[in-house]
Amino acid sequence: MKIFVDENIPSMTVRELRNLNHEVTDIRGTANEGMTDDDIWDVVQKDKRLLITTDKGFVQKRMEKHQGILIIRLKQPNRFKIHQKVIKAMSLFKEKEWSGLTVMMQDMFHSVWRAKKINK
Repeated sequence: MKIFVDENIPSMTVRELRNLNHEVTDIRGTANEGMTDDDIWDVVQKDKRLLITTDKGFVQKRMEKHQGILIIRLKQPNRFKIHQKVIKAMSLFKEKEWSGLTVMMQDMFHSVWRAKKINK
């Protein structure tokens, strides 16, 4: 699966996702670090990638056509808790289910939205 992780997703999570044979784009430490949300959205749309982020603002994109959005929102986040939630979310859905799916993982529960199907 093609994935884009924002800068707040731990490096250990990137490594784990790659070990699970996902193609992960991580802009941390590159010239693209610090991209705006709009630029990130453009990249994930163009490359047809699942977006993994801690930025709740991306929930506004849930009804647009996309390849999946995973948002981690914890009251007291740390890299271990974020990592656990990402890996848990990835285990809940098969690769083909992520298209159009927005998942917000929180401390005690998660929310799921499905974008409307677009007929062409």
